[in-house]
Amino acid sequence: MNKNEQTPSESEWKIMEVLWNSDIPLTSLEVIERLKKSDNMTPKMVRVLINRLSKKGLLGYKVDEQDARVYHYTPLRTMEECLRDKSRKFTDCYFSGNKMNAMAALVQSFALTDEQIEELEKLLEERKESR
Repeated sequence: MNKNEQTPSESEWKIMEVLWNSDIPLTSLEVIERLKKSDNMTPKMVRVLINRLSKKGLLGYKVDEQDARVYHYTPLRTMEECLRDKSRKFTDCYFSGNKMNAMAALVQSFALTDEQIEELEKLLEERKESR
């Protein structure tokens, strides 16, 4: 595993989503239970991915007071932070870091409604004003 890799993989993202959507820390068993409803990952795979996320510094944990074998996991980074990092990595990897080409490719690859175009224009205007 690349020690500099700070973004969750596609499978790891599913685990992060479970934790981001929880108001409380979760054990691996609780994550497995919540994933059963939407994904077919094995319990062993979930535990492996949780371990990877911890090594990447994306998850923190606290040892259970009654049972030292049980850990309660919490995300250390927000979804927004991870999305920002994923976007940068995508731009660097596929567009040689050229943000304009990356945005143009995304905008041109989807059919957008007038409302969505207006929303994008508003975002760009806000970004322009915040510089």
